[in-house]
Amino acid sequence: MKASVHPNYKEVTVTCSCGNKFVTQSTLSKDSLNIEVCSNCHPFYSGKQRLVDSAGRVDKFRQKYASFSKRTTK
Repeated sequence: MKASVHPNYKEVTVTCSCGNKFVTQSTLSKDSLNIEVCSNCHPFYSGKQRLVDSAGRVDKFRQKYASFSKRTTK
């Protein structure tokens, strides 16, 4: 392999919004990387579902479509 073709591969500190930190390797030019979701806080891996309800959107949705679940088919 040619030495001048490949990017530098170095250790990078990854910080999640939940506070979890870990070290991995990357070709990024920065020494740190900020992410929003990691395996500690992602619902698929943690088994916990976080419901973020901004401005009551979930309640509005449930009220709007509640009449559909009450309908009976003939």
